[in-house]
Amino acid sequence: MQVYSGIYLISGVTSNIYIIDGEVIVDAGTGENFAEVKKEIEEKFNPKDLKTLVNTHYHYDHTGGSKKFRDWLKLDVVIHKMDKDFVEKADTLAEKFSAKARIMTIDNTVKEGQMIVTRNFRFQVIHTPGHTPGSICLYDPEHKILFSGDTMSNSGVGRTDLPNSDRTLLLNSLKKISSLSVNYLLPGHGPPRVGGIDFYIKQLINAMENNRDAVAKEI
Repeated sequence: MQVYSGIYLISGVTSNIYIIDGEVIVDAGTGENFAEVKKEIEEKFNPKDLKTLVNTHYHYDHTGGSKKFRDWLKLDVVIHKMDKDFVEKADTLAEKFSAKARIMTIDNTVKEGQMIVTRNFRFQVIHTPGHTPGSICLYDPEHKILFSGDTMSNSGVGRTDLPNSDRTLLLNSLKKISSLSVNYLLPGHGPPRVGGIDFYIKQLINAMENNRDAVAKEI
């Protein structure tokens, strides 16, 4: 499903998988239904053009399929340096999905301010710790698009009751991205949200500060 001109969403998997300009993949799902995902990509894109897979954080529902993508496409798998070791040690909470993570190496790490550039977009890496130490968002200021991973969804914020999560850090991360001008929220789970995003982020911050339920159901 096209969610913005040049951005395609593969839904119906444990976490959303996005394709940007047929060049960059954002998140990999668990890999449990990889055959179906592979078929959908082959029908809509030239696999040879896909060069990079960006994981927004280390949890299994976002990284479980990363090795399968790399084995298939020979692309670079990247993640923030603070989440790198979790993937390489297969410490990705796979057991919560009744699965076993596969040990794999990360090709490159990303950091705050680094650019992910495709034919039509320039996404800035924003470090948003809290859900995990190395959680990131990707933001294109020209098109006002934010890939939020599990920092927030269209119905709340990422969980902070998991190992290596931190509620205070997540709140600070939400305050950090509240300064951005966002029209399109592309989350790690659930459908995209269009319009009213700036106000929505402020609502989440207010809910967290007042200890109201602002926690999304997903991991």
